Amino acid sequence: MPIKAVIFDLDGTITKPHLDFDAIRRDMGLPPDSGPILESMQKMTPQQHSRAEAILFGHEQTAVAESKLNEGVEQTLRALRRAGIHIGILTRNKRSNALAVARKHGLKFDAVVDREDGPTKPDAFGVLKLCRRFEVEPSHTMLVGDYLFDLLSAKAAGAVAVLLKNHQQADEFTQHADFCIENIREILQIINENQ
Repeated sequence: MPIKAVIFDLDGTITKPHLDFDAIRRDMGLPPDSGPILESMQKMTPQQHSRAEAILFGHEQTAVAESKLNEGVEQTLRALRRAGIHIGILTRNKRSNALAVARKHGLKFDAVVDREDGPTKPDAFGVLKLCRRFEVEPSHTMLVGDYLFDLLSAKAAGAVAVLLKNHQQADEFTQHADFCIENIREILQIINENQ
């Protein structure tokens, strides 16, 4: 199972967790238990959706401006690039925000799939789109993320699911992961052991 591409989630994986989803729901007027925000927005009227989109984008812009990289990200991306492994981003955020994070921190991503490209995580769409872009089979692709939807999208596509355990809720998701790590650099060892 040689790994030829690594797909990363953005907020919480490349960058330290910043988005406060409870605050976003509150600002949108959604109940605290309303579930995932993008799915809640799909049930809104066009006027409500437009307002919610503006609120979400404002929170995302703040997250970009205040973003800090998770430990080991720069070294890991450099090592992947040296090894000729494709680097993708799969995010429920917007492409412009992913690229702004890359510019701010001097990172380079080979491709980005965002929420406007098609069905979002946990759907397999984004993983499969990046695999086609890189001309790599899903079984030779690793998806690294910090949340359940990352793992489910990897599994749905037939990719290797890696959970970055960097928050209290992470233990709830371990059963869906092929590997669990606490520092992003650990993926390099997993890749080396499976080449």
